[in-house]
Amino acid sequence: MPHSTRTTLDRNISAIIFELRRIAGRVEEQIEGAVRALQERNVLLAHRVVELDQPINALRYKVEELCQLTIATQQPTAHDLRLIIAAIHVAGELERMADHAAGIANIALRLGDQPALQTLVDIPRMKANACDMLRQGFAAFVEGNVALAHRIMAQDDALDAMYVQSLRVLLTYMMQDPAAVPDATYLLWVAHNLERIGDRAVNLCERAIFAVEGLLGNQVPQEEPTDRVTGA
Repeated sequence: MPHSTRTTLDRNISAIIFELRRIAGRVEEQIEGAVRALQERNVLLAHRVVELDQPINALRYKVEELCQLTIATQQPTAHDLRLIIAAIHVAGELERMADHAAGIANIALRLGDQPALQTLVDIPRMKANACDMLRQGFAAFVEGNVALAHRIMAQDDALDAMYVQSLRVLLTYMMQDPAAVPDATYLLWVAHNLERIGDRAVNLCERAIFAVEGLLGNQVPQEEPTDRVTGA
C-alpha cells in the first residue's frame, strides 16, 4: 500500500475511533442519567435523556458513513477491513444501548413524581455493572484486547443473576400488595433494559474478538430484541 494511502487510511480509522469514543461516552451518561432520573423522580432529567437520544442516532450514522467511505476509497484489507466492519456494528450496538436508556427515562416520566416502591431492588447495582461492561467492552474493542473481551463477556452472568433476583423480588411485591403492581411492572422493564445493555456490551466484546482474530469464536451474535420497552 502506498505511503500516502496508508496515511489516509490511518487518519480515517482514527476518526472512526474518535467518533465511537464520543458515542460511548454519551451512552454511558445516558444510562447514568436515566437511572438517576428514576431514583430521584426527576422529570426534567428524564426529558433530557429522551431528547439526547436523537443526537446519538446522528452520530451513529456519521460513523457508518465514514466507514463506508473508507472502505470504498481506501480499499482496506485484513485487520483494517475487519476493524472497520466491526466499527459499524459497534456503532449500532452503542446506539441501541442509548435506546434502552431512553426507555428507562420514559418509564421515569410515566412514574412522574409519585412515591417510589420501598426499594429499587438490584437496579442501581445492575446499572453500575452494565456501565462497567460498556466501558470495558468498548476498551477491549479499541485496544484489540481479546483477553479483556473474554473477561467482560463472562461478567454478563453476574448481571443476568441480578436481573433474575430483581424479577423474584418484584413478583413477590406484586403478590403481596396488588397496589404495587403498576410500579413493580415498570421496574421489571427497567431491569430488562439494563440486562439488554449488558447483552449489547457482550456484542462489543464479540466484535473486538472479530477485529483481532477474524472470527466470533463460539459466541452466536445476539438477535435484535423485539420486546424493548421505550415507554412511548
